Amino acid sequence: MKAKNTSPSCAHKLKVLSDLTCLAVLEALMAGPHNVGKLMEELNVEQSLLSHHLSVLRENGLVEATREGKTMVYQLPEDVSDSTAGKAINLGC
Repeated sequence: MKAKNTSPSCAHKLKVLSDLTCLAVLEALMAGPHNVGKLMEELNVEQSLLSHHLSVLRENGLVEATREGKTMVYQLPEDVSDSTAGKAINLGC
């Protein structure tokens, strides 16, 4: 039996967030935009691993990046972050 109101995109986003590193990145970005160096320091992960997870998060619309000079700055898209809800993440489901 198929569950109501679930779509493959929502299920896929939940699968992405089941990865502890992806979830930690989102939690860090809930505090505000970070560059890769700040995320590496805060999460204590290697740059290559962090880049992989940031790529997955971007592909799924959970993170967006902007270039500031030579640095990429990552943040939650406006439709994902809900500043009034504390630690809530809007998956659009």
